[in-house]
Amino acid sequence: MVTRAVRGAIRVKDNRAMLIQEASIRLMKELIARNSIAEMDVVSIIFSVTNDLTSLNPATALRSIGFHEIPLFCVQEAFIEGQHPGIIRVLLTFNADEEKIPQPVYLDGAEVLRPDLTA
Repeated sequence: MVTRAVRGAIRVKDNRAMLIQEASIRLMKELIARNSIAEMDVVSIIFSVTNDLTSLNPATALRSIGFHEIPLFCVQEAFIEGQHPGIIRVLLTFNADEEKIPQPVYLDGAEVLRPDLTA
C-alpha cells in the first residue's frame, strides 16, 4: 500500500447552502467511485472554496453523509483576479495499491480549471 492523492472540483451555480451541500456530496461520491476508494482508506480531505461561497462549509456537508472519523479541512481559495466563481476544490489523500493511478474529477463547468486532465 502507498499513499496517493487525487484532486477534483465542481462549480456551484449560487451561494445557497443546499446547492453547496449537493455539489460537495456529488463531487466526493464521484471521486470515490471513480477511484474505487473505501472510506476506511481515506487519510484526509482538504476542501477550498472561492470567496463567493459563504453559506456552507463543504466539510460540514460531507459530514452529513458520514466521514466522521476522517480529518476534514476547508480553506478559502486565494483571490486571483479573473478567477472562476462558485468553485469547490478538493484534495483527497488515501491509501491504495501501488499500481493504482488516481483519476481526477472535474464537474459542472469546473473542467475549465484543468482541461489537460478532462479532455
